[in-house]
Amino acid sequence: MSKKVRIGIDVGGTFTDAVVIDNDTYEIIAKKKIPTTHDAVGGVATGIVNIINEILQDNNISPLDVNFIAHGTTQATNALLEGDVAKVGVLGMGTGIDSSTAKSGTHTEDIELAQGKFLKVYNRFVDSKKLNEALIEQSIEELKSEGAEVIVASEAYSVDDPTNELKVIEKANQKEMFATGGHEISQLYGLKVRTRTAVVNASLIPKMMETANMTEQAVKDANIQTQLMIMRCDGGVMSIDEVRKRPILTMLSGLAAGVAGALMYEKVTDGIFFEVGGTSVDISVIKDGKVMIKNAQVGGHHTYLQSLDVRTLGIAGGSMVIVKDAQIVDVGPRSAHIAGKEYECFTDAKNLVNPTIQFISPKEGDSKDHAIVVSETGQEYSFTLAGAANLLGYVPEGDYAYGHKEANYKAWNALGNYCGMTAEEAAQQVIKIACEKVMTVVNMLIDEYELDRNYVTLVGGGGSASVLTYALGKISGHKVQIAKNAPYISTIGVALAMVREQIEKTVVNPTDEDIKKIRAEVIEKIVKSGANEDTVDVMIEIDAQKNILSAIATGSTEMRSKDLNQAALTIEQMTKKASEAMNIDTDSMQFIQNVARWNLFNAPIEKKSLFGLMKKNMNRLCVLDREGVARLRKEGAYYLVFPKSAIQSDFIDFMNDYTVYSDANDTIPKLFLFYKEKMLDLTGIQSLQQILSIMEVELEFVLEDDQIIAVAYQ
Repeated sequence: MSKKVRIGIDVGGTFTDAVVIDNDTYEIIAKKKIPTTHDAVGGVATGIVNIINEILQDNNISPLDVNFIAHGTTQATNALLEGDVAKVGVLGMGTGIDSSTAKSGTHTEDIELAQGKFLKVYNRFVDSKKLNEALIEQSIEELKSEGAEVIVASEAYSVDDPTNELKVIEKANQKEMFATGGHEISQLYGLKVRTRTAVVNASLIPKMMETANMTEQAVKDANIQTQLMIMRCDGGVMSIDEVRKRPILTMLSGLAAGVAGALMYEKVTDGIFFEVGGTSVDISVIKDGKVMIKNAQVGGHHTYLQSLDVRTLGIAGGSMVIVKDAQIVDVGPRSAHIAGKEYECFTDAKNLVNPTIQFISPKEGDSKDHAIVVSETGQEYSFTLAGAANLLGYVPEGDYAYGHKEANYKAWNALGNYCGMTAEEAAQQVIKIACEKVMTVVNMLIDEYELDRNYVTLVGGGGSASVLTYALGKISGHKVQIAKNAPYISTIGVALAMVREQIEKTVVNPTDEDIKKIRAEVIEKIVKSGANEDTVDVMIEIDAQKNILSAIATGSTEMRSKDLNQAALTIEQMTKKASEAMNIDTDSMQFIQNVARWNLFNAPIEKKSLFGLMKKNMNRLCVLDREGVARLRKEGAYYLVFPKSAIQSDFIDFMNDYTVYSDANDTIPKLFLFYKEKMLDLTGIQSLQQILSIMEVELEFVLEDDQIIAVAYQ
């Protein structure tokens, strides 16, 4: 039987990368890098078809053996940054006493995307009661005559009844114009933000439609039978048909791909992920095995686009060193790339003859205090963070960022002499400044997302992963992990990404029926986006303060066999892995029970207070999957193992035992359930009745005697 593979392609500004991954073992079979074909007749699609053909032929892989193919693209992000977008006409609608509010809510001003770059918007408003085919046609023609290339239909309360928006879209399509409606982008009330999000989406449609058609044809030309998937900004993928409707979802997808690779390939439970390049580091959060997302902004305006929460800093492998009055005072944000200088650590020692220190302005207007080392032969090299990390031994031999020791030492020795210290002391100062900058953001993210500092792992990806991550671990005391094939981690993320969909609705006090309905809708939506329904997991969240009901679905494009083929670990091996995950001695860890894929461990502890007079017994719980990966780690948590038949008895008693009762309201504990192959996150649910309603749906095909693990915590 031939080996099935997954292909990931990452289209960057400079290079297009591809990886081939074994579908069962997730091992990398091949990787390739070619220049991105911006100037080709077929655009970036030319490079995609070239790299697909080359990587298949070079590795003797049949197109019929490709189970999954996806690509990530920066095209939507670049189009917005460069202002290369279509002009948009908004046809707003509303009636009655809400008419004036609807007119204001749908009226969208030009959006400044970058300095001097605007998304042009033209507006018309009609009374919904007077809406007819002739009025729709007249309004579209007026918008078109002003310059509109794409139409957005936006009506108050269209999330409840999109009929009029659909009429406008149909009429625009008849006139061979692209069109979209506010209800297609978001199910949330909030007409102004919904309209603005639809406008940004519409502005991207013509360019992305052209690229979608070309890339889809590229895959067909390669005789690959599976459908092409595209990376989303929240770390998932979607079908190319969905890209044609909602290209906005590909915005920032390049940032999402790296953490998706760390999440899927490295099986991280709780961590901070760094994608470290030459100029900047992108920092994101993984909590309980999930990437953290938030609403994105475009041109300083809020949208309903859910994207990866990424913090970017100008600290990376190529960050330059700033020296004033013989004192090292800063690192970055300028990089050697921006200054047009080579790294000091990547040249040969023979190129540094009697090196001396000079200072430059990387760009016009920059201060002239960025240190470079100059050979008496006239060759110039920048001091970099990569050089400091290499000198101090943070970059292991064979690493992508590993440099030439002798040349690097000669350069840093010259800088040390200039500053009145050793080469090592100079490098340590540079590393300290860089790490302090990054740790400020890391600590802020840990607090913001309430991560347990005892269990946070720092995960490095990107070509300069080792330059920064190991030093951060040493300074902070956190565990450190460099992603396998770190320079290709984004491309791996594309190849291993899951299909993802999310629906948000404005619902006050959602009923059982509301929850079941949104769950069914998100499953239908994700299956349309290419997921196999058997693999779909749904998480329901209720935000009582904002009256938002959310359903988040993830699934893969086919049933993966890796978990089923994995050789079973012994209890001793599992116990060791649980101990490592919880940072405690193996002797303290107790195995509680195995339920299908899941293994529950506990390390009881006794907490003392009031000078030891008060004692409290606490659990440190850890749930491992069958591969030995920690999927949940909680201190101060409680557990119950029960059959489905005991939901109305033992489970309800368990929840009541750990519910906090007060005059204002009753606060149920956060809850996770583990059964069969599934980990069900119910932490966003705020009443026991809602939990029971979701369990009724989720456990429909679970047998009455099947065991379930419940983990609860406040």
